[in-house]
Amino acid sequence: MKFLYLAMGLSLFLSCSTKINFKIANNVDIDKFVTTWYVIAGRFTSFEDGAHNPVEKYYWSEDRKMIHVEFSFLKDSFEGEKKTIPQKAWVYDKESNAHWKIQPFWPLMLNYLIIAHAKDYSWSAVGVPDQKYLWIMSKKPKMSEDDYSQVIQTLELRGYSTKNIVKAPQKWN
Repeated sequence: MKFLYLAMGLSLFLSCSTKINFKIANNVDIDKFVTTWYVIAGRFTSFEDGAHNPVEKYYWSEDRKMIHVEFSFLKDSFEGEKKTIPQKAWVYDKESNAHWKIQPFWPLMLNYLIIAHAKDYSWSAVGVPDQKYLWIMSKKPKMSEDDYSQVIQTLELRGYSTKNIVKAPQKWN
């Protein structure tokens, strides 16, 4: 099983070059970004296949040198088994705070780019350098169509592909 994860991770790593040919956020207030996000839509990894009600929770380590990321979802249906994938993240570009390195498991380190966010941090869009993956996230479980359209327009203006975006199944009480 570890070999399978390593092979998948290596494949993901090799697909994520560090060349960035689009604009990322100018200045991210990390304390506003480190919170709970509902994953509304995106181009997802194979680890996220069948994810219903996906959520990413970000929280600081005790010494504030690292950010814990807990990705959780219901597998294949709203009644499915709850899956949780813990990850670790470090701010790589401390000038903009928009380029992070994220570690889903050791020794793999991936580029994680905050492409854009709302002024009030009600939504954000995160991607990778080769634009293969994208996550559109909201602080609320439902995103208005106006906000969703704004995210799409912002991504296009920044040169990040908006093709093949899939909305994640969401059903909250």
